[in-house]
Amino acid sequence: MLFADILPTLPATDGIAAVVLLDSQGEAIARLDNKPGTAGSVRVYHALAQKYGHIDKAAAAAGLALYAEHTADARAHPGKHPSIDHLLAIAEGNAPGLRLRIVLDSE
Repeated sequence: MLFADILPTLPATDGIAAVVLLDSQGEAIARLDNKPGTAGSVRVYHALAQKYGHIDKAAAAAGLALYAEHTADARAHPGKHPSIDHLLAIAEGNAPGLRLRIVLDSE
C-alpha cells in the first residue's frame, strides 16, 4: 500500500495542533505541526502514540511501515524526511526511544 492509502486508515487528528517529540530527559527535540507538509507525520505519530504510548523499536518499525514508500526515500536521502529519520534511528538501534506530547488546539 502507498502512504496516501494508509493515511485515511489512521485515527483523525482533528483538534490536534502538534506532536512534540521528547528525548529521555523530557526535552523537546522536534515539533510536528498539524499543517500542510507535516500533517501526515502528525497523523502517523498520533497513531503510534495511541497504540504504543511512546516510540521504542517496535513502535518505530510500525511507523516505518505506515510511511510506506517514503521510508525507502528517507533511507536513500538522509535528512529529507526528518520525521522518518527519527524512526529509522530508533528502529536501527542508533538512537534511544522517544516520548510524545500531543498539543491540542486549545493549548
